[in-house]
Amino acid sequence: MIGRSRALLSGIGVLLALGLAALLIVILGNDPASRPPQPPTEASLSSLVTRFTAPLNAGQDYRPPKADERKAGAQGFGSLLDAGHAVPSALDTLGFSVRDGVDEQTGRPYTMAVNEPDTDRSWGMYLIDRSAPPSIVVEVPHPAFDLRTELFGLAYFRQVPGAVLIIAGAHRKADDSKADVAHEENSLFHVVATTLAARGLPQVQLHGFHDPNMPDTDIVLSAGATQAGDPARRAADRLTADGFSVCRAWSQSCKGLEGLTNVQGRAAAQDGTMFLHVEMSRTVREDEQRRADVVRALTEAKLTEH
Repeated sequence: MIGRSRALLSGIGVLLALGLAALLIVILGNDPASRPPQPPTEASLSSLVTRFTAPLNAGQDYRPPKADERKAGAQGFGSLLDAGHAVPSALDTLGFSVRDGVDEQTGRPYTMAVNEPDTDRSWGMYLIDRSAPPSIVVEVPHPAFDLRTELFGLAYFRQVPGAVLIIAGAHRKADDSKADVAHEENSLFHVVATTLAARGLPQVQLHGFHDPNMPDTDIVLSAGATQAGDPARRAADRLTADGFSVCRAWSQSCKGLEGLTNVQGRAAAQDGTMFLHVEMSRTVREDEQRRADVVRALTEAKLTEH
């Protein structure tokens, strides 16, 4: 009888010890200090672009880069483009943060250079798709002014391997409109665009207009100061086939939305490279499905092929 009691007490002791050990494991497991360090979660590319453009406003600080800063920007971006990944370059001296990442949506690697925040060196965000050699420049000169154009830019960037996406770093009206990079040659945006165009890359520049300006038109396509070639005509045909009302600036008047004074377009005309100026109505830009339709049409137009 005594032996049985001792065995029973011994069994109960074992169970209590096991229960205490399990309790300690649970408690310690919930203690953050006891866990192994976890790698930081990488922000999505979509959220990085949205966070960059959301604070832009007409009253923000901005100044055009000086001549030596523009030269450093051209050298730094060229070095970054050729290296194939994030490397120290002259961009560092201009306050840019440069890093590599992987797009969570496409699985493709990229390199990103972003200007320092909250300063007057608001000179842009530059994304290089590393999955293929550089193929096309997707340009967003008026983020936060031509609403949703940064979403178009990112969506199209994701469709074309080797694309380079360049987004201006300031609101169009900042610094008494000196931040309007589509009409100012002394911007880093222009430096990067022309550096890429000089390498023969075609450019697609995204803009927006208010519906009342052309109430019967969805999209205005123009070659700017260049001659409209087959890529522009294919884009117009694809957009028309998808149900968009398209004004073709090379054959009709589009009420001042032709982009003839655009400085990137003028530089492309001098270099003999393709430049496509895309103006989209507010209604198109606000409709998620229509945005996707525009991106698909531009992709199917194969703008990298002459």
